[in-house]
Amino acid sequence: MRLQVVSIHLTLTLLYSPVSAQEASRTGFFERPDTTVPARMVALSAGTVAVSTGSMLVLNEYWYKGFPRRRFHFYNDAGEWLQMDKAGHVFTTYFLSKYSRELWRWTGLPRKKQIWYGGLSGLAYQSVIEVLDGGSANWGFSWSDMAANTIGATAMVAQELLWDEQRIQLKFSWSPVRYPDPVLRKRADEIYGVNALERVLKDYNGQTYWASLNLSSFFPQKNLPKWLNISFGYGVDGVFDAFVNVWDTREGLHTDYRHIRRVRQFYLSPDIDLTRIPTRRRGIKVLLQALNMIKIPAPALEINSAGRLRAHAFLF
Repeated sequence: MRLQVVSIHLTLTLLYSPVSAQEASRTGFFERPDTTVPARMVALSAGTVAVSTGSMLVLNEYWYKGFPRRRFHFYNDAGEWLQMDKAGHVFTTYFLSKYSRELWRWTGLPRKKQIWYGGLSGLAYQSVIEVLDGGSANWGFSWSDMAANTIGATAMVAQELLWDEQRIQLKFSWSPVRYPDPVLRKRADEIYGVNALERVLKDYNGQTYWASLNLSSFFPQKNLPKWLNISFGYGVDGVFDAFVNVWDTREGLHTDYRHIRRVRQFYLSPDIDLTRIPTRRRGIKVLLQALNMIKIPAPALEINSAGRLRAHAFLF
């Protein structure tokens, strides 16, 4: 596949690119050109369509196919799960938009087009998922999900247009949660999954979403380390159903666990912006860019909706 892309790249660049053939030959496959390279536009556009279409087909086959369908409909889920699902939508769309923009840099598009293409790509992908939800009897098209998706894409686009950088990066962390109560353990297995990957993606009680601010960008006169960030996090605890902790088991047993308090958690913690660690190796830069979506484990201060203030020596 890589050889085919390189071949198309060389052929179309020689025929259509505004740069000369000599300049095109000096452009390495992984380098960012100064002007638009049509071959890269074709390759990335085709790749984006192929990956998006393929992932939607897989999602439809392995997720939606097991649930009943119905006519397209709307569903208001704004109050569910203490809005942790909405935080996930914001983060996911931001992540998709940000790294889509990085891919469009590779084509040599003008800066503003890279930004808008990246933001719209992330938003479009998430919007298609909402349409699939709209045709499922178990879910529905959610305007609050779409609002969260829009916030995520806007967070990337607005910062690039305003500052030409991501001064506030959205990040994610997860810690495994133990459920000693056998009833809660069974409930967690049912709704959050039984293996580590499922728990990372589904267990709201173990997830934290962060807004990580780069201090040197906001206070350049303070001579702070360029990699130093301060992060504000949001998580929840004691959540075992959408609205209240009452549910019916698969065996039809009515379970009322309203004595387990559903708690919102707010965190303050130092962080590191890995993308600001100096290195000349392009592979290391790409790796740091990918890893930067994860919040670095660090001490944290927590205050929650139960009125409790707690210091964590090490929080992930």
